[in-house]
Amino acid sequence: MWLDTSLYPDEEPPADMEDLAARVDFLARLCAAWDFGILPDPETVEEIRKPSWREAVDACRLLTSPAYHLLREWHGLPPLPYLGQQLAYIREDPNLDYV
Repeated sequence: MWLDTSLYPDEEPPADMEDLAARVDFLARLCAAWDFGILPDPETVEEIRKPSWREAVDACRLLTSPAYHLLREWHGLPPLPYLGQQLAYIREDPNLDYV
């Protein structure tokens, strides 16, 4: 099963993901975990990369999440400004071009 139910500690996971609001909520939970180093299962990544998730990715708008910006890139959506923390000692590192 691709749905990571551990992302729902506060409520029961949705029965299905056909509803746009349920998909956006799932993506918000997934990106929050991913940003803190909890990597999604390969099955989950495979699922959210499907074209049927494009609308939910675009609607999510988590501009402070690096994981969200990766999802936008995977779905061919135009880039949005990243509003997350940029550490000064890393920002000018020329090696970032290779990461």
